[in-house]
Amino acid sequence: MLLALIEALRPKQWTKNLLVFAGVIFSLHLRDAGLLARAAGGFVAFSLLAGSVYLLNDLRDVEQDRLHPRKRNRPIASGRLPVEVAWGALVPLVAAAALLSWRLGAGFALTALVYVVINLAYSFGLKHLVLLDVFVIALGFVLRAIAGVQLLVPVAPGTEISPWLLVCTFFLALFLALGKRRRELANAGNGQAMRQRAVLDQYTPDLLDRLLVIAAAASLMSYALYTMWPATVAKFHTEALLYTVPFVAYGLFRYLWLISVAESSEDPSQVLLTDRPMGVNLLLYLTTVLVILYRA
Repeated sequence: MLLALIEALRPKQWTKNLLVFAGVIFSLHLRDAGLLARAAGGFVAFSLLAGSVYLLNDLRDVEQDRLHPRKRNRPIASGRLPVEVAWGALVPLVAAAALLSWRLGAGFALTALVYVVINLAYSFGLKHLVLLDVFVIALGFVLRAIAGVQLLVPVAPGTEISPWLLVCTFFLALFLALGKRRRELANAGNGQAMRQRAVLDQYTPDLLDRLLVIAAAASLMSYALYTMWPATVAKFHTEALLYTVPFVAYGLFRYLWLISVAESSEDPSQVLLTDRPMGVNLLLYLTTVLVILYRA
Protein backbone atom coordinates (compact mmCIF):
# COMPACT_ATOMS: atom_id res chain seq x y z
CA MET A 1 0.00 0.00 0.00
CA LEU A 2 2.90 2.37 0.72
CA LEU A 3 4.24 1.83 -2.78
CA ALA A 4 0.78 2.57 -4.18
CA LEU A 5 0.67 5.82 -2.18
CA ILE A 6 4.09 6.88 -3.44
CA GLU A 7 3.01 6.09 -7.00
CA ALA A 8 -0.13 8.19 -6.50
CA LEU A 9 2.07 11.16 -5.61
CA ARG A 10 3.56 10.81 -9.13
CA PRO A 11 7.26 11.29 -8.39
CA LYS A 12 8.00 11.23 -12.12
CA GLN A 13 6.08 14.51 -12.36
CA TRP A 14 8.39 16.14 -9.85
CA THR A 15 10.87 16.96 -12.60
CA LYS A 16 8.76 20.11 -13.11
CA ASN A 17 9.80 21.29 -9.66
CA LEU A 18 13.46 21.40 -10.70
CA LEU A 19 12.52 24.84 -12.00
CA VAL A 20 13.05 26.19 -8.46
CA PHE A 21 16.81 25.77 -9.07
CA ALA A 22 16.66 28.36 -11.87
CA GLY A 23 16.95 31.17 -9.34
CA VAL A 24 20.17 29.74 -7.88
CA ILE A 25 21.68 29.09 -11.30
CA PHE A 26 20.90 32.43 -12.95
CA SER A 27 21.70 34.47 -9.83
CA LEU A 28 25.21 32.96 -9.98
CA HIS A 29 24.89 31.34 -6.54
CA LEU A 30 25.27 27.73 -7.63
CA ARG A 31 28.62 27.44 -5.81
CA ASP A 32 27.03 28.49 -2.52
CA ALA A 33 26.23 25.25 -0.67
CA GLY A 34 23.82 26.97 1.71
CA LEU A 35 21.72 28.49 -1.07
CA LEU A 36 21.84 25.26 -3.03
CA ALA A 37 20.49 23.47 0.04
CA ARG A 38 17.66 26.00 0.30
CA ALA A 39 16.79 25.36 -3.36
CA ALA A 40 16.76 21.63 -2.62
CA GLY A 41 14.37 22.32 0.25
CA GLY A 42 12.17 24.31 -2.11
CA PHE A 43 12.17 21.38 -4.52
CA VAL A 44 11.03 19.03 -1.75
CA ALA A 45 8.32 21.45 -0.59
CA PHE A 46 6.87 21.86 -4.08
CA SER A 47 7.10 18.12 -4.69
CA LEU A 48 5.05 17.46 -1.54
CA LEU A 49 2.53 20.12 -2.54
CA ALA A 50 2.30 18.82 -6.11
CA GLY A 51 1.94 15.26 -4.85
CA SER A 52 -0.91 16.36 -2.58
CA VAL A 53 -2.64 18.08 -5.49
CA TYR A 54 -2.24 14.99 -7.69
CA LEU A 55 -3.69 12.87 -4.90
CA LEU A 56 -6.67 15.21 -4.53
CA ASN A 57 -7.25 15.25 -8.30
CA ASP A 58 -7.22 11.45 -8.44
CA LEU A 59 -9.71 11.30 -5.60
CA ARG A 60 -12.06 13.70 -7.38
CA ASP A 61 -11.62 12.20 -10.84
CA VAL A 62 -11.61 8.52 -9.93
CA GLU A 63 -14.70 7.69 -11.99
CA GLN A 64 -13.45 9.53 -15.09
CA ASP A 65 -10.01 7.97 -14.72
CA ARG A 66 -11.54 4.52 -14.85
CA LEU A 67 -12.75 5.34 -18.38
CA HIS A 68 -9.25 6.30 -19.56
CA PRO A 69 -7.09 3.57 -21.16
CA ARG A 70 -4.02 4.55 -19.10
CA LYS A 71 -5.39 6.48 -16.11
CA ARG A 72 -7.49 3.48 -15.10
CA ASN A 73 -4.24 1.90 -13.90
CA ARG A 74 -3.54 4.65 -11.38
CA PRO A 75 -3.49 3.45 -7.74
CA ILE A 76 -6.83 4.94 -6.68
CA ALA A 77 -8.70 4.23 -9.92
CA SER A 78 -7.46 0.64 -9.95
CA GLY A 79 -8.29 0.08 -6.28
CA ARG A 80 -4.70 -0.58 -5.19
CA LEU A 81 -4.87 2.49 -2.93
CA PRO A 82 -8.09 2.67 -0.87
CA VAL A 83 -9.86 6.01 -1.00
CA GLU A 84 -9.86 6.41 2.80
CA VAL A 85 -6.09 5.86 2.95
CA ALA A 86 -5.53 8.49 0.25
CA TRP A 87 -7.67 11.03 2.11
CA GLY A 88 -5.81 10.26 5.35
CA ALA A 89 -2.41 10.80 3.70
CA LEU A 90 -3.32 14.30 2.53
CA VAL A 91 -3.16 15.89 5.99
CA PRO A 92 0.45 14.97 6.93
CA LEU A 93 1.65 15.68 3.38
CA VAL A 94 0.22 19.20 3.36
CA ALA A 95 1.41 19.83 6.92
CA ALA A 96 4.98 18.82 6.08
CA ALA A 97 4.98 20.98 2.94
CA ALA A 98 3.58 23.97 4.86
CA LEU A 99 6.19 23.69 7.62
CA LEU A 100 9.06 23.42 5.17
CA SER A 101 7.71 26.31 3.08
CA TRP A 102 7.51 28.57 6.13
CA ARG A 103 11.08 27.75 7.12
CA LEU A 104 12.21 28.90 3.66
CA GLY A 105 10.77 32.36 4.20
CA ALA A 106 7.52 34.26 4.05
CA GLY A 107 7.92 35.05 0.34
CA PHE A 108 8.38 31.40 -0.55
CA ALA A 109 5.49 30.35 1.71
CA LEU A 110 3.17 32.92 0.11
CA THR A 111 4.15 31.75 -3.37
CA ALA A 112 3.53 28.14 -2.36
CA LEU A 113 0.13 29.11 -0.95
CA VAL A 114 -0.84 30.82 -4.21
CA TYR A 115 0.28 27.68 -6.05
CA VAL A 116 -2.02 25.53 -3.90
CA VAL A 117 -4.96 27.94 -4.30
CA ILE A 118 -4.78 28.07 -8.09
CA ASN A 119 -4.41 24.29 -8.24
CA LEU A 120 -7.49 23.87 -6.06
CA ALA A 121 -9.32 26.32 -8.32
CA TYR A 122 -8.16 24.25 -11.28
CA SER A 123 -9.35 21.00 -9.70
CA PHE A 124 -12.72 22.43 -8.68
CA GLY A 125 -13.66 24.16 -11.92
CA LEU A 126 -11.02 25.96 -13.98
CA LYS A 127 -9.93 22.73 -15.68
CA HIS A 128 -13.30 22.70 -17.43
CA LEU A 129 -12.89 26.20 -18.94
CA VAL A 130 -11.34 26.25 -22.39
CA LEU A 131 -8.02 28.17 -22.61
CA LEU A 132 -8.11 29.08 -18.92
CA ASP A 133 -7.16 25.47 -18.15
CA VAL A 134 -3.83 25.75 -19.97
CA PHE A 135 -3.19 29.25 -18.62
CA VAL A 136 -3.53 27.94 -15.06
CA ILE A 137 -1.07 25.14 -15.82
CA ALA A 138 1.39 27.68 -17.21
CA LEU A 139 0.93 29.90 -14.14
CA GLY A 140 1.93 26.93 -11.98
CA PHE A 141 5.33 26.86 -13.70
CA VAL A 142 5.74 30.61 -13.29
CA LEU A 143 5.05 30.28 -9.56
CA ARG A 144 7.77 27.62 -9.30
CA ALA A 145 10.22 30.04 -10.89
CA ILE A 146 9.15 32.85 -8.54
CA ALA A 147 9.50 30.51 -5.54
CA GLY A 148 13.05 29.65 -6.62
CA VAL A 149 13.96 33.32 -6.28
CA GLN A 150 11.93 33.99 -3.13
CA LEU A 151 13.73 31.27 -1.17
CA LEU A 152 17.01 33.11 -1.79
CA VAL A 153 15.81 36.52 -0.60
CA PRO A 154 16.07 35.91 3.19
CA VAL A 155 19.78 35.06 2.93
CA ALA A 156 20.70 36.92 -0.26
CA PRO A 157 18.65 40.16 -0.05
CA GLY A 158 19.94 41.54 -3.33
CA THR A 159 18.34 38.74 -5.34
CA GLU A 160 15.67 39.99 -7.74
CA ILE A 161 13.17 38.28 -10.00
CA SER A 162 14.05 38.77 -13.66
CA PRO A 163 11.01 39.63 -15.79
CA TRP A 164 12.63 37.58 -18.55
CA LEU A 165 12.57 34.50 -16.33
CA LEU A 166 8.82 34.92 -15.90
CA VAL A 167 8.14 35.63 -19.58
CA CYS A 168 10.22 32.71 -20.87
CA THR A 169 8.79 30.35 -18.27
CA PHE A 170 5.20 31.35 -19.01
CA PHE A 171 5.37 30.88 -22.76
CA LEU A 172 7.31 27.63 -22.53
CA ALA A 173 4.86 26.24 -19.97
CA LEU A 174 1.92 27.37 -22.11
CA PHE A 175 3.49 25.56 -25.06
CA LEU A 176 3.85 22.36 -23.01
CA ALA A 177 0.27 22.59 -21.70
CA LEU A 178 -1.13 23.08 -25.20
CA GLY A 179 0.97 20.15 -26.41
CA LYS A 180 -0.48 18.00 -23.64
CA ARG A 181 -4.03 18.90 -24.74
CA ARG A 182 -3.14 18.20 -28.38
CA ARG A 183 -1.82 14.74 -27.54
CA GLU A 184 -4.77 14.00 -25.27
CA LEU A 185 -7.15 14.91 -28.06
CA ALA A 186 -5.30 12.71 -30.53
CA ASN A 187 -5.20 9.78 -28.09
CA ALA A 188 -8.83 10.10 -27.03
CA GLY A 189 -10.31 8.54 -30.17
CA ASN A 190 -13.76 8.96 -31.61
CA GLY A 191 -16.35 10.10 -29.11
CA GLN A 192 -14.15 9.49 -26.04
CA ALA A 193 -12.56 12.91 -25.54
CA MET A 194 -15.38 14.49 -23.56
CA ARG A 195 -15.78 11.44 -21.30
CA GLN A 196 -12.10 11.45 -20.35
CA ARG A 197 -11.59 15.23 -19.98
CA ALA A 198 -14.63 17.45 -20.55
CA VAL A 199 -12.66 20.49 -21.74
CA LEU A 200 -11.24 18.51 -24.68
CA ASP A 201 -14.66 18.70 -26.31
CA GLN A 202 -14.13 22.47 -26.65
CA TYR A 203 -10.79 22.14 -28.46
CA THR A 204 -10.13 21.14 -32.04
CA PRO A 205 -6.88 19.83 -33.54
CA ASP A 206 -6.67 22.86 -35.84
CA LEU A 207 -7.08 25.34 -32.98
CA LEU A 208 -4.46 23.61 -30.83
CA ASP A 209 -2.01 23.40 -33.74
CA ARG A 210 -2.35 27.16 -34.29
CA LEU A 211 -1.95 27.95 -30.61
CA LEU A 212 1.08 25.66 -30.40
CA VAL A 213 2.81 27.54 -33.21
CA ILE A 214 2.14 30.87 -31.48
CA ALA A 215 3.37 29.61 -28.10
CA ALA A 216 6.47 28.02 -29.64
CA ALA A 217 7.34 31.22 -31.51
CA ALA A 218 6.81 33.33 -28.39
CA SER A 219 8.96 30.96 -26.32
CA LEU A 220 11.83 30.98 -28.78
CA MET A 221 11.77 34.72 -29.43
CA SER A 222 11.51 35.68 -25.76
CA TYR A 223 14.44 33.43 -24.86
CA ALA A 224 16.53 34.70 -27.77
CA LEU A 225 15.82 38.32 -26.78
CA TYR A 226 16.72 37.51 -23.18
CA THR A 227 20.17 36.23 -24.17
CA MET A 228 20.91 39.43 -26.14
CA TRP A 229 19.28 41.93 -23.77
CA PRO A 230 21.78 44.58 -22.55
CA ALA A 231 20.95 43.89 -18.89
CA THR A 232 21.61 40.18 -19.41
CA VAL A 233 24.95 40.83 -21.09
CA ALA A 234 25.90 43.28 -18.33
CA LYS A 235 24.93 40.84 -15.56
CA PHE A 236 26.85 37.85 -16.92
CA HIS A 237 29.59 39.85 -18.69
CA THR A 238 29.15 37.83 -21.86
CA GLU A 239 26.99 37.51 -24.96
CA ALA A 240 27.66 33.77 -25.14
CA LEU A 241 24.21 32.77 -23.88
CA LEU A 242 23.10 33.43 -27.43
CA TYR A 243 24.78 30.13 -28.37
CA THR A 244 22.23 28.24 -26.26
CA VAL A 245 19.33 29.32 -28.49
CA PRO A 246 19.74 26.34 -30.90
CA PHE A 247 19.21 23.93 -27.98
CA VAL A 248 15.96 25.68 -27.08
CA ALA A 249 14.84 25.66 -30.72
CA TYR A 250 15.59 21.96 -31.07
CA GLY A 251 13.70 21.15 -27.85
CA LEU A 252 10.62 23.01 -29.06
CA PHE A 253 10.73 21.43 -32.50
CA ARG A 254 11.35 17.96 -31.10
CA TYR A 255 8.36 18.25 -28.78
CA LEU A 256 6.17 19.45 -31.65
CA TRP A 257 7.26 16.42 -33.66
CA LEU A 258 6.56 14.06 -30.78
CA ILE A 259 3.01 15.28 -30.21
CA SER A 260 2.20 15.59 -33.92
CA VAL A 261 3.85 12.58 -35.54
CA ALA A 262 5.05 10.09 -32.95
CA GLU A 263 2.84 8.06 -30.62
CA SER A 264 4.09 9.91 -27.55
CA SER A 265 2.88 10.22 -23.99
CA GLU A 266 0.30 12.87 -23.08
CA ASP A 267 2.59 13.98 -20.27
CA PRO A 268 5.49 16.37 -21.01
CA SER A 269 7.40 15.03 -17.99
CA GLN A 270 7.25 11.52 -19.40
CA VAL A 271 8.42 12.77 -22.78
CA LEU A 272 11.42 14.38 -21.09
CA LEU A 273 12.24 11.20 -19.18
CA THR A 274 11.72 8.71 -22.01
CA ASP A 275 12.73 10.49 -25.22
CA ARG A 276 16.50 10.13 -25.52
CA PRO A 277 17.13 12.97 -28.02
CA MET A 278 15.16 15.34 -25.81
CA GLY A 279 17.10 14.25 -22.73
CA VAL A 280 20.46 14.62 -24.46
CA ASN A 281 19.47 18.06 -25.74
CA LEU A 282 18.46 19.20 -22.26
CA LEU A 283 21.72 17.90 -20.80
CA LEU A 284 23.74 19.73 -23.45
CA TYR A 285 21.76 22.92 -22.84
CA LEU A 286 22.31 22.84 -19.08
CA THR A 287 25.99 22.01 -19.48
CA THR A 288 26.48 24.88 -21.92
CA VAL A 289 24.67 27.34 -19.65
CA LEU A 290 26.74 26.30 -16.63
CA VAL A 291 30.01 26.57 -18.55
CA ILE A 292 29.09 30.04 -19.82
CA LEU A 293 27.91 31.38 -16.46
CA TYR A 294 30.49 29.73 -14.21
CA ARG A 295 33.54 29.52 -16.49
CA ALA A 296 35.66 31.72 -14.20
